[in-house]
Amino acid sequence: MQITIKRVDTGLPLPEYKTLGAAGFDLMTREDLRIAPGAIGYAPLNIIIQVPEGNMLLLAPRSSLHKKGLNLANSVGIVDHDFRGASDEVHAALYNFSSEEVHIARGDRIVQGIISPIHVAEFAEVDIIDETSRGGFGSTGIR
Repeated sequence: MQITIKRVDTGLPLPEYKTLGAAGFDLMTREDLRIAPGAIGYAPLNIIIQVPEGNMLLLAPRSSLHKKGLNLANSVGIVDHDFRGASDEVHAALYNFSSEEVHIARGDRIVQGIISPIHVAEFAEVDIIDETSRGGFGSTGIR
């Protein structure tokens, strides 16, 4: 699959898959960023991307992000295929869960992107639903 992409700052490299078996490609921040304890910072990821229709770009934290005291504020990010205009740079909302200020340097790889197909559902409302129940929310953890 070929993806059209524009780097906001061409001084930083294109995103890349680091291994042949990698599901996600690394994205890096375009600017230095300092995030106070308990605060959220927004890291520009240096890409404007044209995700093909019928797909989305999923942003997930790199496995090392928590070592910095950060996680994605919204757990994952979803970039729709129609977020593709000239000023639609992708950003990561980063939550600092540590008790220290965290510094992210320009060029740090902080999240990974995964191109994934989407399915649009049609909803059919009914008055009665299947009576079989697993036991409700959280029931699989009950012994």
